[in-house]
Amino acid sequence: MLWPEAAKRAIKIGPDREVVSVYPYRSGCPASLWRSLITTAERELSFAGYTNYFLWLEQARFGTALRRKAAAGCRVRFLLGDPNSALTQAREQEEDVALPLSTRIRVTLAELDKVRHQPGIEARYSDGHAYLSVFRFDDDMIVTPLLTHQVGHDAPTLHLRRHQDDGMFDRFASHVEELWNRGTPVWEEHHGQA
Repeated sequence: MLWPEAAKRAIKIGPDREVVSVYPYRSGCPASLWRSLITTAERELSFAGYTNYFLWLEQARFGTALRRKAAAGCRVRFLLGDPNSALTQAREQEEDVALPLSTRIRVTLAELDKVRHQPGIEARYSDGHAYLSVFRFDDDMIVTPLLTHQVGHDAPTLHLRRHQDDGMFDRFASHVEELWNRGTPVWEEHHGQA
């Protein structure tokens, strides 16, 4: 009689089984986990962060990794905030930090410009994810809901792994797809890219 209850407590069997780990701050999520997820992804890398700036700082040779992944057939997508939008300006006022949001987006755009000619790498602007970042690596995902007046590295962070239809993973993935479909291309058409 005790065994089923002990097993239920030790093994996740409900919807929360998709939660691999939690971190009170994105900066507490190990850079080695990000690198491992990037390295092992084969089908899809989606970076739906408002700036995605930290990736270029924390991941050595990130542009090279993106090119290699895209060349191997992995779809690589970036959703960014528009550095000139009213929403970006409003968030900059909320954050009130030395390195403004628009500057961080422009740094990412400059880095993406170096890899934009690699088929399979795409980028779009979207204002629909200003307070939620979703990073997908095949069936793994890192999700960071931004808190008011906080920057991304201070956001609570979840590492999710897909285990069921219409679970947390699928719900966040659908959110990113909707934003992607509504997004505005960063570049003109190139190699069949938007």
